[in-house]
Amino acid sequence: MKVSSLGKVAGLAVAAAVLAGCASQGHGGPGEGMGHGGMMNMPSAMAPLTPATGQTVSGSVMFHDMGGHVMAHARLFGLKPNAEYGFHVHEKGDCSAPDFTSAGGHYNPGNQPHGGQDAPHHAGDMPNLRTDASGNVDVRIMLQGVSVGGANDVVGRGVVLHANPDDYRSQPAGNSGPRIACGVIAKR
Repeated sequence: MKVSSLGKVAGLAVAAAVLAGCASQGHGGPGEGMGHGGMMNMPSAMAPLTPATGQTVSGSVMFHDMGGHVMAHARLFGLKPNAEYGFHVHEKGDCSAPDFTSAGGHYNPGNQPHGGQDAPHHAGDMPNLRTDASGNVDVRIMLQGVSVGGANDVVGRGVVLHANPDDYRSQPAGNSGPRIACGVIAKR
């Protein structure tokens, strides 16, 4: 029996609908119930970002507990193309101030100096984010010293995007400039 092109298209549409339904129910869709490496049911949290006045950034950051470390997955849109931005977990989950200073300083439960990933650093210090040619970011970052639930929990804290790259030297925050987006990390 020969299947027509229309039949093939209809079959592909049904397969796509089934996959989309599985993803919406937390059965393996992007960012839905899956940790890094396909681990199901790991504790997760998400922070949708709110832009500061005059900014166009949108997106969210997912946090997946991996049993000893946390995988952060940032998907951001509407930034300057080929640019670099400072990016941190902040101590307070409060984005109410227009300049997001209500989020406090970097999350630092270990009382460490500010720094890069290869030196002593705040638990909330993350690598700078670099946008692609369209002004978007889709990156996964491994965080040590924090969790989703448990000791040094990121849930209830803020995630902040800064206007400039972090220099990883200046104390206490890396001289990364104004806060241009903020999100509160909430359990999923």
